Amino acid sequence: MGVLISELAARTNLPVPTIKFYLREGILMPGRTVNATRAHYDEQHERRIALIRALAARGLSIAQMKSVVGLIDDPQGSLFATLGAATAALTPTGDAVSDGDCPRARAALSAIDCTVPDDLPAVAQLERALADAEAAGLPMTEDRLRAYAPHVRAIAAYDLEQMPVEPAPAAVEYAVLGTMLYEPILAALRRVAHAEQAGQQLAER
Repeated sequence: MGVLISELAARTNLPVPTIKFYLREGILMPGRTVNATRAHYDEQHERRIALIRALAARGLSIAQMKSVVGLIDDPQGSLFATLGAATAALTPTGDAVSDGDCPRARAALSAIDCTVPDDLPAVAQLERALADAEAAGLPMTEDRLRAYAPHVRAIAAYDLEQMPVEPAPAAVEYAVLGTMLYEPILAALRRVAHAEQAGQQLAER
């Protein structure tokens, strides 16, 4: 079955014109045609709207959203390559970084015995983050990298264990949503842990 666009709007708390905009831009798949002026929409459309909202909240442009949903709807090449392309597209336009040689990132990855493809976008993002820390006078030390690495790897291993491998679109959607939604949670948990530890260690000072 399905619902009309007006009910889809009510269910997703979006104005009908916004949904029509998503349809025109091709980031929301068309509904099932009923007649010349009506179409039905279902839970798949509700899920896609939730994804679009998450992408918009992260500051992605319509062009970037098209790239992401295009990879979800029609994965190309290996699953590894598709996942990489999808997560790479999640970088907000204003946060774009160039590949370059990434000397800081390469040195950091070498220190923790991490080997990844040279063109992995996250390497360039790491380079920028390390450069920012360095410029602020708090460079990332090798000791800190080695302390962080086992925990970051454990998080990544768990995430991949939970990822549905088939069908490929489900895997890509999982990776996209997991990247967008869980990274802020990890950052918040780190701050909570800092507060907890500080309360325990600094209480007597």
